[in-house]
Amino acid sequence: MTESPRNRRSALLSRESWAARIALARRARSRTYRDRGLLWRVLGPAVFLLAGALFVTSGVSSDGTDLRAGRYGDLSTVVAQATEEADQLRERRSELEEEVDELSTQLADTRVSKEQDRADELGAAAGITPAKGPGLTVELDDAPADKIEAADVKPSYLVVHQQDIQAVVNAMWAGGAEAMTIQGQRVISTTGIKCVGNTVVLHGIPYSPPYVITAVGDPASMLTSINESPYIDIYMDYVEDERYQLGWDVLLHDEVKLPGYDGSLDLDHARPAGQEASGGNDDV
Repeated sequence: MTESPRNRRSALLSRESWAARIALARRARSRTYRDRGLLWRVLGPAVFLLAGALFVTSGVSSDGTDLRAGRYGDLSTVVAQATEEADQLRERRSELEEEVDELSTQLADTRVSKEQDRADELGAAAGITPAKGPGLTVELDDAPADKIEAADVKPSYLVVHQQDIQAVVNAMWAGGAEAMTIQGQRVISTTGIKCVGNTVVLHGIPYSPPYVITAVGDPASMLTSINESPYIDIYMDYVEDERYQLGWDVLLHDEVKLPGYDGSLDLDHARPAGQEASGGNDDV
């Protein structure tokens, strides 16, 4: 049976339509593969870089140790380690208890008591512990304001100088003073009195008159020493002279309390200008 031209044409068109569809599908699949290949070419290196960064971070954090060692040990190993640590802590506690007992025993030792008494004695002598007892206070002051304003004499004759304060301090020490304060500051072996203008500097702090000097000791003995001082006699001439009228007052105490020195005990030294420092202390 012969196929009609119309049927052959229909079959040909049908084959062409299927060929076109297959070609279109192949092109679409090719585009999909290309897109997927580009995506993996970008994501692949990024994933590897991220994984490498995580490995490096873990290595730095672990410092050569296993970050999850506890997860891989069996229970018996963990218990053994904990037991060993507990034994070490108990041993350390026993050592500390023995040390405490030994130190507690030494507190009652006569040698410790002697050293403590010696420390107390040296502290009192150094002026770092408070002092109390009968005492004496001397107050020095500049001339009255009207005398200073008149200026008919040298102004230096109308004010208290460091040598006047030092004369009273020395007389009190000579009279048996056990402890002393100037302007409420404890006087120690390194205390210096310096006159700067119309003020007196003590331990680096400037003070204006009146200057109050208080000492613990036998008041009668200290007062006798003051009255016998030739330097204070000169000051008393300016106290009694109507042209100057410097201030002077004395007060006796049945008991007075003086604070301990709480400043620095470090010693400074001076050196000639241009000389290199040998280390340790500053210049003064």
